[in-house]
Amino acid sequence: MLRSIKYLAALSVLLAAAAAEAQQKLTVLLDWHVNPDHGPLYVALERGYYKAAGLDVDLIAPSDPNDPPRLVAAKKGDVAISYQPQLHIQASKGLPLVRIGTLVATPLNTLVVLRDGPIKSIGDLKGKRIGYSVGGFEEALLTAMLGKHGLALKDVTLVNVNFSLSPALMAGQVEAVIGAFRNFELNQMDIAKRPGRAFYPEENGVPAYDELIYVAHRDTLGDKRLIAFLGAVEQGVQYLLNYPEEGWKLFVRGREKELDNELNRRAWRDTLPRFAASPAALDTMRYRRFAEFLLAMKVIENAPPVSAYAADLGAR
Repeated sequence: MLRSIKYLAALSVLLAAAAAEAQQKLTVLLDWHVNPDHGPLYVALERGYYKAAGLDVDLIAPSDPNDPPRLVAAKKGDVAISYQPQLHIQASKGLPLVRIGTLVATPLNTLVVLRDGPIKSIGDLKGKRIGYSVGGFEEALLTAMLGKHGLALKDVTLVNVNFSLSPALMAGQVEAVIGAFRNFELNQMDIAKRPGRAFYPEENGVPAYDELIYVAHRDTLGDKRLIAFLGAVEQGVQYLLNYPEEGWKLFVRGREKELDNELNRRAWRDTLPRFAASPAALDTMRYRRFAEFLLAMKVIENAPPVSAYAADLGAR
């Protein structure tokens, strides 16, 4: 009997070790601190979709949001969450990054003013101050949006508000801000009883684009872990679309103190319909059209072929 017990104990240890070995490690670097934009990733974790796909996924929030793509380009991470506009810039500079999937399939960026303020249309911004956080791409967005209404950048004053977009607008430091996310800043302003009015880039001269994407190193496109990861994330999206309240509970599980608040609940509601239901699918024309826009806006100096920086792994 004692010999049998020892045998079973040893067998259990071996089986546990084999199971652990079967789970392949995958490091995913987030673009920012954990927030509702990352809903499918955490639902997939809590529902066990990664494990079922043979993956042990580690989701890591960066100390510097600029780091994740650079780390993946240096092969110090497997997947990074990034932005389509940022990828075009990186591709034009020769970075070995490739889009392998989409997380948020619509723009989130907006031009925001106070709803009860004097600005009723983009044309009213002539001579006004516009706050921004990141130069380059946001200036290109603003140039296109102003241009559709007969204005140019020289007709406004740009003010760097250092990521304090809605506070600067509500405090009267500026009359508008570019770069405010429609699922966050608009809710933040509404909660503060200073509601905003949003002007959407895709309705004002800017081609539609994917806000958040998954990128990997070009050399790893044949890695089967990437396909398994995207499959698990797709299951996560389907679950939260079918069961949004249950998905919310899974998302905040163990993180209630920092995540379970009114702003994140509202952002969750507004982000749900924007998640890519088929993350791996690639719209090549959309990427080509946006590259041509960035080229025309002189954000990039050259536009490599889409195949050089965006892949549909299911078609490989």
